[in-house]
Amino acid sequence: MVVAAALPLVAEYGAAVTTSQIARAAGIGEATIFRAFKDKDEVLDACVAEAVGTDHVLRELATISLDEPLDVRLTEAAEALRAHMERMGTVVGALHASGHLRPGRGGPDGREGHDGGRGEGRDGQHGAGPPPDARAQSFLALRDGVVELIEPDRDACRLSPEKVATAFLGLLFTRLHTPAPGAEAPLSPEELIAVLLHGSLKHPGSDR
Repeated sequence: MVVAAALPLVAEYGAAVTTSQIARAAGIGEATIFRAFKDKDEVLDACVAEAVGTDHVLRELATISLDEPLDVRLTEAAEALRAHMERMGTVVGALHASGHLRPGRGGPDGREGHDGGRGEGRDGQHGAGPPPDARAQSFLALRDGVVELIEPDRDACRLSPEKVATAFLGLLFTRLHTPAPGAEAPLSPEELIAVLLHGSLKHPGSDR
């Protein structure tokens, strides 16, 4: 509840958000926050973990009906993933800009305080081995979520669902990058999926 209430405030204010603002948004007393979190930094770290984590978007992918045509399933998946990436970029970007995420705070990429970033618990102790590659793990989790959407059409695909899902995510993540000035607008979700499923060449006797 605290993290869910804090996320939009962190996206707006970055590290300047106050625990009193978070408490008001959550409908709780400010003291309640400190029963669950040591300090505001720990709340902010929990927000980063939630923003970069894949649990929420995987739940959304799991709600997509497998009775829909494959192109519809993938369009819905593209929208869910776009929203996930935008939320992640907004929250992490706001905290970087306001100085909360900075080099030297202890973990890879300057992250501290959440297991996904540096492989340690709340007691601050590093694990015995190197931290897991959280980015690769997240990609595999997302790929597997998309694979489940493609699986009913396995026999209709020339490539395995795993390869189709990897291509889908690659196209989608490329689309999310801000284009250079004067560059072509990024593919719409419908265009991206049309290229993925049908290629970019027109079929003989068709204008599509």
